[in-house]
Amino acid sequence: MEERKTIVITGASDGIGAAAARRLGQHGHQVVVVGRSPGKTEAVARAIGADAHVADFARLEDVRKLAADLDAAYPRIDVLANNAGGVFGDPARTADGFEQTFQINHLAPFLLTRLLTDKLAASKASVIQTTTLHGGMVRALDVDDLNQERGFGAVRAYNAAKLENVLFTKELHRRFHARGLSAAVFYPGNVATNFGAQTTSRLMRFLTTSRLSRAVLLTTPEKGADQLVWLAEGRPGADWRSGEYYAKRKPGKGLNRLAHDADLARQLWERSEALSAPAL
Repeated sequence: MEERKTIVITGASDGIGAAAARRLGQHGHQVVVVGRSPGKTEAVARAIGADAHVADFARLEDVRKLAADLDAAYPRIDVLANNAGGVFGDPARTADGFEQTFQINHLAPFLLTRLLTDKLAASKASVIQTTTLHGGMVRALDVDDLNQERGFGAVRAYNAAKLENVLFTKELHRRFHARGLSAAVFYPGNVATNFGAQTTSRLMRFLTTSRLSRAVLLTTPEKGADQLVWLAEGRPGADWRSGEYYAKRKPGKGLNRLAHDADLARQLWERSEALSAPAL
């Protein structure tokens, strides 16, 4: 290993995050495991000798406390992997009043990254986002209706949030790459995890939890974690390019056309800052 890094992984109590944490720990890095479940998060951390931090991304106050705890505990953070996510339904509202899929997949990691921006930039850090094939297959994104109050659908909300992950990555690169921060977003493949366990969408529940789907359509969390590990250990500018979307360790093809809309990325950033302002 050329360099031992401090790597923070959210959504690391299970699935891709846990698999990546195990591999990175085996490679000798200082891994910081972040998850919602105290028992599962501590179990993953204990197994690899890592630190554990518990935060529920459905509560922005938890995100703010997590950022403060991370800032106090680590002199530098070399990698922040915003991997926490899920698909929900109803539509469910968080304690902060936002649609749950939007907050957990986009607004909470946006807030965490913004609260840590100065440390991340000083550390010349990489910020890594997890998204879907094509970066979220939606035809339009209304930044004035991110809660999807006009025509909610569980799958639509999830795809919108995954597009927001790509737009956030590109705007993060545009705003902060000159200060030393790098950003990438990747598609891990269709992975058998528990991220769809709480959804009310029959389609998403079948695709993510059924035995048939897991046996035929889905890959393992270990394989899905490959790119997260590769990006975390890689050197921006040498092994991968900041601001890019990756699939199978290569710049992904067929990215949603909206993901290339620089004005939309700027609008989403500004709206996200306004929505999370009370917690900043």
